[in-house]
Amino acid sequence: MLPKVNQTLFLQVASSDEEEAGVDYKSRIADMDDDRMMIEIPINERTGRYKKLYLGDELSAFFITDGGVKNFFSTHVLGFKDEAIRLIAVEKPDPESITQMQRRSFLRVSAELELAVKLNDHVRFLALTDDVGGGGISFIAEGKWKLKPEDILECWLALPYKNGSIEHASFRMEIVRVKPLIMGRDQIMAKFNAITDGERQKIIRYCFERQLQFRKN
Repeated sequence: MLPKVNQTLFLQVASSDEEEAGVDYKSRIADMDDDRMMIEIPINERTGRYKKLYLGDELSAFFITDGGVKNFFSTHVLGFKDEAIRLIAVEKPDPESITQMQRRSFLRVSAELELAVKLNDHVRFLALTDDVGGGGISFIAEGKWKLKPEDILECWLALPYKNGSIEHASFRMEIVRVKPLIMGRDQIMAKFNAITDGERQKIIRYCFERQLQFRKN
């Protein structure tokens, strides 16, 4: 079930500052199309102050349906629109990604990074990520690899930092969803199945550097 126009959204904004990441905001959905939701500027529920958002900001959100059920999803800021009031465009969630179980929010950014993937001893290949975050990755793969939900992948991700250095993060992922694309390719959405805190921090560091780059452009 998707949220509807005029429905209230309750939000948290991903941040490296734990105190800021725990602040609760609320907003209203002003409009919606196939891919985006236009929301009003979020308001801090405790202070009543508006929260300024930036392109690429990741949001952890929920809306309430009949019976007081909280429906959680993650989204991110796509852009802005100035009308009678300023509106913020955020990615419309896939209905399959909405859950009634709250999940920790992790920053996720669009990025094309080289990913080495091992499915088993006979299937190894290179791919490019579509987006990356502290909770998982999506990447583009050739359909010939026949990847499917619940497959476990061993991965190595190259992370270029703004100081010119490159680090590699290694982890295991579980495929959550496979979306067929054109030209015989698939978009693979996966969550981390096994990753150390150190390897996760490498990815989060890259994401925050990437987000700062979005804000400067």
